Amino acid sequence: MTETVLHFNIESIPMERRPKHVAIIMDGNGRWARARNLPRSEGHQEGAKAIQRTLECCEEFGITTLTLFCFSSENWKRPKEELDFLMQLLVRYLRSERLTLQKEGIQLRVLGRRDGLSPEVVAELDETEAQSSPNAKFTLCLAINYGGRQELVDAFKAISGKVQSGELHLDDIDEDTISNHLYSAGLSDPDLLIRTSGEMRISNFLLWQISYSEIWVTNKTWPEFDRETLLSAIQDYSLRERRFGAIGVGGA
Repeated sequence: MTETVLHFNIESIPMERRPKHVAIIMDGNGRWARARNLPRSEGHQEGAKAIQRTLECCEEFGITTLTLFCFSSENWKRPKEELDFLMQLLVRYLRSERLTLQKEGIQLRVLGRRDGLSPEVVAELDETEAQSSPNAKFTLCLAINYGGRQELVDAFKAISGKVQSGELHLDDIDEDTISNHLYSAGLSDPDLLIRTSGEMRISNFLLWQISYSEIWVTNKTWPEFDRETLLSAIQDYSLRERRFGAIGVGGA
C-alpha cells in the first residue's frame, strides 16, 4: 500500500497489467512551499506543473483516464486569499490548456458541485468541458468543490426524484443505477488510487468508485511527483493480484 521502489522499465510491464484509470489525491503543496520558506501560492503553482508532467506520463504509460482531486468541499475553510489564488490559478490553467486539450484529444470532465464557485470559474469549466466533449483519446477528470458523501447524497436525491415521478421503480434500483447517477457516470472506476505526501487516508474522495481500487501512497509531496514516482506506482500495481472478492492463486 505504501511506496515501493522497484527497478524495471515501463516496457517490461504488459499493457494488461497496467492501470487504465488512475486517481490521485494531490497533497502537499503547502508543505513543499513551507520546507523552502516560500508562500503557499508557490506550492500551488508548482503543483500545476506536476499536473502537466503527469498527463504526459499517462500518455506514455498507456493510462487513458486520470482523475485529480483538485479542491474538496472542505477546502472552503482555507483563508480567502488562498482561495482566491486557487480559483484564479484554475481559470488560468483552463484558458492556457484549452487548445492543448483539443490538440491532444483530451476530454475534460468536472466532478463536483458548481454551487459556491464563482461565475467566472463556472463559465471556464463549462466552456472547456463543452469544447473537449468530442475528444476520445484521453479523459481528464478534475474533482473541484468535490466531496464523496455529497456526491452520494446528490445521486440518491436524483434517484428518489425519479422514483417519485414514476420514471424509476424502487425494485429496479441496483449498483448500476447508483453509478449512473454519480458525477462520474459513464466512467470506469479507478484501478489505482495514489496519494502523495504520505497521508494514510482517503479524505472523502470517490467513496463509491474506489471500492476495489488498489491504493498506493508516496511520501513525496505533489509538486515533487514525477515520471519515476508514477512509474513506481504502476510497477507496484502490476505485481498485485486483484481478486475482487474471489479466491486468489494458492487459495489465499
